[in-house]
Amino acid sequence: MEIDSHPATKGRPREFCVDAALAAALRVFWSKGYEGASMADLTEAMGITKPSLYAAFGNKEALFNKALDLYEREKTDYMGAALDAPTARGVAERLMHGALDMYSCPENPNGCLGVITSVACGAEAECIREAVLARGATAKRALLARFARAKDEGDIPADVDPEGLAALLTAVNQGMAVQAGAGATRAELERLVDTSLKLWPGR
Repeated sequence: MEIDSHPATKGRPREFCVDAALAAALRVFWSKGYEGASMADLTEAMGITKPSLYAAFGNKEALFNKALDLYEREKTDYMGAALDAPTARGVAERLMHGALDMYSCPENPNGCLGVITSVACGAEAECIREAVLARGATAKRALLARFARAKDEGDIPADVDPEGLAALLTAVNQGMAVQAGAGATRAELERLVDTSLKLWPGR
């Protein structure tokens, strides 16, 4: 755990835990999106002054990218594990149940940080939106490669398009995020997962 100190007031150093401050910033961005999170919101949640924020993390954009790194490491790590499932259906099960657990965890803000930010950014934050979408595209390419392998192995029917299947699974997960953000219960999201798996092609 990293401890940093920067002057909060003239002649008086202020110490704070960088990891805890970043986790607090993540919650603000996750709750409000990039543009909805003001510097006042961030500094209050992080318990630091604006100069300390700049000194430790850079500007708001740099802070968001660090928070997004933390989000991917700690909240969406199930995605990488899902790709190791022995079957394409297993990949889908792990992905959807991992998303279900994250979206319905009472300790987490509702919805998905990436979805919230990518749909709520205006022109001034286009670079943030593009960065979020680029990360999503990387994840989708990995999913597509996994389903292409599944098709080569005969794990999914020959007439099923791996790209379409990856897009479908991505859309279901994004839909779950939107519904969770709108207040859907865990039971409601579980029905969506169960129905999606019943419609899954092949084994």
